[in-house]
Amino acid sequence: MAIRQGLLALLSQGPRYGYQLRTEFEASTGAAWPLNIGQVYTTLSRMERDGLVAPGEQDNQGRVVYTITEAGRAEMERWFGTPVAQSDRPRDELVIKLAMAVTAAADVRPVIQAQRVATMRTLQELTRAKRASVEGPAQRLVLDSMIFQAEAEQRWLDHCEAVLTASPQTQERQS
Repeated sequence: MAIRQGLLALLSQGPRYGYQLRTEFEASTGAAWPLNIGQVYTTLSRMERDGLVAPGEQDNQGRVVYTITEAGRAEMERWFGTPVAQSDRPRDELVIKLAMAVTAAADVRPVIQAQRVATMRTLQELTRAKRASVEGPAQRLVLDSMIFQAEAEQRWLDHCEAVLTASPQTQERQS
C-alpha cells in the first residue's frame, strides 16, 4: 500500500511521468525499496481509475505526465496522518525460523550465530553507506531506520540466546 501513497507524495511536488516517479521513489528510500517500472505504471493506472491522479497529454517522447488530484491529496494526507500498525507489517522470517528451530528441537545456537554474523555485516555496510551518503534527509532517515533495525535485531538475538541458555528444556536437549 505504501507504493501508492509514496507516488502520491512525489506527485504532490509537481507533475511527473512514470520513470521519474520510479527514480525519485528509489532515491527517497535510498534504494532500499526498488520498484519495477511496470509496478509504477500499474499503480498509476489504478490511481487514475480511483480518481487520485490525472494523466496529461503525451510529450514528444510519448511519456504521459501525471498530476495529483484533490482526492489524491486527501488520500496522501490520510496516509500521513495514520500510524502504521504492527499488524500491517510483514511477518518476520527470522522470528518464525527461530521458533520453528526450537519447536523442532534443533540446536538453535548455530542459527543464532549465523544470523548474528549476517546482521553485523549488514550493520557495517549500512554504517559505511551512511558515512558515504551525500543524499538528503530522506535517504538519511531510511538508512538510520535500517541501522536501528539491525541494532535491535542484534539485541534480540542476544536476548534469544540468553533465554534459550536459561531454559530447562533447551538445557535438556543439549545434554
